[in-house]
Amino acid sequence: MTPNMLRQIWSLIEDTQSNILLKLDDASLVQWLLKQLKNQGSLNSNDVDILSDYLHSKLTLIRDLAQERQSGWQESH
Repeated sequence: MTPNMLRQIWSLIEDTQSNILLKLDDASLVQWLLKQLKNQGSLNSNDVDILSDYLHSKLTLIRDLAQERQSGWQESH
């Protein structure tokens, strides 16, 4: 996985609304993120397998970040 690919993944996660990241189950969230990355046009079939494994390993972190963003937004409004 290239540094550019990692930047794309985490940029997508940061740009995605927290409620989307929190409401989907694990498999659906990984598939949704992969679909978004595919739509950006930079994935081949080998990348999909690698990214799927990577995203599954980071689901707790992804949800923690989304929860933190959502909590911060609610406190400011």
